[in-house]
Amino acid sequence: MSTPPTDIPTQLRHISFFGQLSDEDLAHIARYTRERHLEKGEVLFQRGDAVHGFYFVVSGQMKLAVSSPQGNEKVVEIISPMQTFGEAVMFLNRPYPVFAEALSPTHLLHIGQAVVSELIDQDVGFARKLLAGMAIRLHGMIQDVETYSLRSSMQRVIGYLLQQAETAGGNTSRDIELPTSKQVIASRLNLTPETLSRIFHDLNNAGLITVHGKHITLHDPNRLARHQG
Repeated sequence: MSTPPTDIPTQLRHISFFGQLSDEDLAHIARYTRERHLEKGEVLFQRGDAVHGFYFVVSGQMKLAVSSPQGNEKVVEIISPMQTFGEAVMFLNRPYPVFAEALSPTHLLHIGQAVVSELIDQDVGFARKLLAGMAIRLHGMIQDVETYSLRSSMQRVIGYLLQQAETAGGNTSRDIELPTSKQVIASRLNLTPETLSRIFHDLNNAGLITVHGKHITLHDPNRLARHQG
């Protein structure tokens, strides 16, 4: 059975800085928008590739990462559904500083740079919302640097688990599903996979969590938070 066509203008309205645009504006942007479907492990762009717009994740998950000549990889960011990436670098007239790879089958929209520049010239309110979105992303990255620089390995892992649990709400026993592989999560937290596994083991022995593959039960999130010290 064939996949029904995507209603691109409706999907574009999920982008925060497009939310208040008129139907006519969204239809215009849709003409400069292209769909991409990636399989797990497929690379969207490489570090050094030219930039021609930005991306919106409709479904699936992307990782942005850098790799060393020795083959070591550092995950810079994990992009989930309804999130965008590439807005800031789009305006620098420089190539991508990272590569992007699908962590699962992923459906993307690529919005062309020309139509975004046109909207900025025409609508000051749109420009402000775009800048606000990029500022929020920058603030998040600064928080990441602070976390990796000042917090212990144990604190980083507990903070990550509590962040995942927060999405579900509440403060009692919580079951969470890790959104990607432990190897990718370890890289995102600036840890080795072995360190992440050891911390999971220690938290399990302390009766704070139970781990079954990607499924983790947080028995008492409040007590787990206190365990950060």
